[in-house]
Amino acid sequence: MNGTMKEVVIVEPHKAEVREVPIPQLTSPDDVLIQMKSAGVCGSDHHLYHGLNPCSTYPRIPGHENAGIVAEVGANVTNVKVGDHVIVDLISTCGTCYQCTHGRKNVCENVRVRGSGADGGWREYFIAPAKEVYKISDEVKWEDAALVEPYAIGSHCTGRGRVVEDDVVFILGMGTIGSIILQTCKAKGCKTVICCDVSDSSLERAKGYGADYVINSKTEDIVSRVQEITHGHGCTVAFDAACFPGSLTLCLQPGILCNAARMVPMGFSTAQEGITQAMINQRELDVIGSRMSQNAFEPTIARMEKGEYNTEGIATTFIPFSQIDKVFYLMDHPDDSAKKMVILFD
Repeated sequence: MNGTMKEVVIVEPHKAEVREVPIPQLTSPDDVLIQMKSAGVCGSDHHLYHGLNPCSTYPRIPGHENAGIVAEVGANVTNVKVGDHVIVDLISTCGTCYQCTHGRKNVCENVRVRGSGADGGWREYFIAPAKEVYKISDEVKWEDAALVEPYAIGSHCTGRGRVVEDDVVFILGMGTIGSIILQTCKAKGCKTVICCDVSDSSLERAKGYGADYVINSKTEDIVSRVQEITHGHGCTVAFDAACFPGSLTLCLQPGILCNAARMVPMGFSTAQEGITQAMINQRELDVIGSRMSQNAFEPTIARMEKGEYNTEGIATTFIPFSQIDKVFYLMDHPDDSAKKMVILFD
């Protein structure tokens, strides 16, 4: 395919450019050329723009929540064809390291994350290996297709947290990921999910997604409320989806988690936390890392196609690619009504 296209490049923190470049040409028989149709704006894109992502390098094209149409395929590609609607995995892996050969490709020793350590999807066309491209029904709206990746994150982290029906779950931070974790826990049959945030509107949204209890930490004492709700027992599993400096320490304090509970931090904050070995071992807590997702895209796509997710309100702001400056404006001027942005390509 000949011609030119536009791409967004973050040259350095707080400096973004729109460039016109040639449409990339397929050179490998195993690759796919994708015409972008929608891209979610993730917290990691905010961090890339603000220089807060320790895994990022510059210059970099953002975007790892990518959906589009297959424009061309290499000679060896059989899993998708021209015209298919597709989702692109956020990671590119080596396939040969210990982790890749033992079912843990999300922590591949040579992993490259789109929009962070490798260029992402904020451009009109890009190339990806066919093995990292998944077909999705054309009945799924582009606005929802861009949410497959964060829903896959929710599936993976609740699996890592070994969430089961009789768990009492605590979720700190009711943004996009927190809301998706809530939906995933309720789909697993959890009867007690406690959601905590500083925003009344976020907590109201959480109620709509099935939260059994909500706590506004601006006006309520978290430990007291959790103790009241759980009759002094505490929660069996917690997810830190707020990811601010000190949030992990907050979740680990006695009164929120019971003995032998599981703690799943979701962020990449490099700030020091006030955690000691005694805090973990006296109660034999499991602190479980969760990075991106593993083998979650295809089952997540299947659930999306069946309409099993309540995507209403997950994405709140839709911005045409031709107006990309609005995305960066909202990054610089946060608006509580713009909780989750999705870029729609013209």
